[in-house]
Amino acid sequence: MDTIGLARAKWEQHGWGGAAEGMAAVTSVMRAQQILQARVEEVMRPFDLSFARYEVLMLLHFSSRGSMPVKKAAQRLQVHPTSITNSVDRLETAGLVRRVPHPTDGRATLIEITDLGRETALKATEAVNRDVFSQPGLSGRRVSTLVNVLEDLRRSAGDFG
Repeated sequence: MDTIGLARAKWEQHGWGGAAEGMAAVTSVMRAQQILQARVEEVMRPFDLSFARYEVLMLLHFSSRGSMPVKKAAQRLQVHPTSITNSVDRLETAGLVRRVPHPTDGRATLIEITDLGRETALKATEAVNRDVFSQPGLSGRRVSTLVNVLEDLRRSAGDFG
């Protein structure tokens, strides 16, 4: 039973036909996000990481110095600085990152990945590549189509600043 398909039919029956397809699209994307989030969380669990904390680790891993200001990390990950602070607190408690003073700006703090953080990031990446990213639940061509469609949606929402 496709509950979203049933909801679309109910939308049409209630005279909301002009919005039925959009409702089905939005609801489908939100449900897909829940499915993928659950898969990623399952893979991250052995590393004691959420996807948000994993993203912070990978951002630092890919940075040229292995560190960056908190504000810049928030901008790169497109989240509120409070969210980064929460993730960094957890990562720091686990010994995966550390806060260090900015060398030229006394008001700023850098987040720096530790050796353990880099090792954990790489192991978590192996797992998520193997168990989620390499087999997201769609064929290769459909994955490309989905990426393109979602890119259009993100672009129209101003996601490319």
